Amino acid sequence: MMQLRLEKRPEPSRLMLYLTPVLAVLATALVGAIVFSLIGYNGLGAVREIFVTPIVNPLKWQDLAVKSAPLIIIAVGLAIGYRANVWNIGAEGQYILGGLAATGVALLTRDFSGPWILPAMIVAGMLGGLAWAVLPALLRTKLQVNEILTSLMLTYVAIQLLNYLVIGPWKDPMGFGFPQTRMFTADQTLPFIIPRTIVHLGVPIAVVVAVVVWFVMGRSVFGYQVKVVGAAPNAARYGGFSINRTIWLALLTSGALAGLAGVLEASGTFGRMVPSFPTNYGFTAIIVAFLGRLHPIGIIFAGLAMAVAVVGGEVAQTTIQLPAAAVGIFQSMMLFFLLASDLLVRYRVRVVGKRVVEATP
Repeated sequence: MMQLRLEKRPEPSRLMLYLTPVLAVLATALVGAIVFSLIGYNGLGAVREIFVTPIVNPLKWQDLAVKSAPLIIIAVGLAIGYRANVWNIGAEGQYILGGLAATGVALLTRDFSGPWILPAMIVAGMLGGLAWAVLPALLRTKLQVNEILTSLMLTYVAIQLLNYLVIGPWKDPMGFGFPQTRMFTADQTLPFIIPRTIVHLGVPIAVVVAVVVWFVMGRSVFGYQVKVVGAAPNAARYGGFSINRTIWLALLTSGALAGLAGVLEASGTFGRMVPSFPTNYGFTAIIVAFLGRLHPIGIIFAGLAMAVAVVGGEVAQTTIQLPAAAVGIFQSMMLFFLLASDLLVRYRVRVVGKRVVEATP
């Protein structure tokens, strides 16, 4: 009887660890071209429009910058938790709550003006995302409830709350019946940093967040604590680190950063709150975090790579009539190949033959 056995390889080199995400993207493009050709679409055209056009077309660079910003911010927050083996899957809900909290401040300050309004919205949004991570942290530390389930289920609660507010009490009375809030004022909107483009202040904020987290994770006691708790919980206890405290810090930090992304999207891209505000950034950022090897600087490049796929998917829908679900398929394949490459880098698959000896009476 033949069996498959996984044997741990020697510790892979840093070059190999950072090369596998590139190979995962290339494998995604190759397999995607074959799959879409087999089901009747222009496979090579799909790969060209999704992975090449957004890079070679200068008119799409601003779209790449704007779409990568929330992915980078959310993924950096998730990476902190994942380093500590805290699996926050509900960043989408925390992103929504951040946008809702910022919108609430915008509606309350509609008749006011001043440079203090936008910072107040940012603080409110981060607190909103943080608050949405409190329940998973509480249930995990007090009752040992898996944070994967609780954080994920709260996402759907956040979506329903959003729909209730924009259809009900926050609905714009001058919006011709559309479920949306009033437009934000100039003091409630992120400024554009490049004239005649859609590149707003959220783009450099995303880079700054990644750099700050990189410094904190590599040069602070908090970063060391997160890594030790994730890699060796028993050693962390022996060293005096509180695992429960680390769980709280990881979840609240990732929630606050997801809320920050929600603020930047609400005040930068949308300019109001609408039912289409949930854009799956919270779920896509999970792929970005792993594609960037849970390293903040790597996440910047991974966020740009994922933005290429998102923008390219929009282009392919227009040029070659590729279905909208194609982008999700490419993202899923990318995650699959990344996980598969991780497995093959760290483990060796061996086929083991086992003889079955029948007992004689």
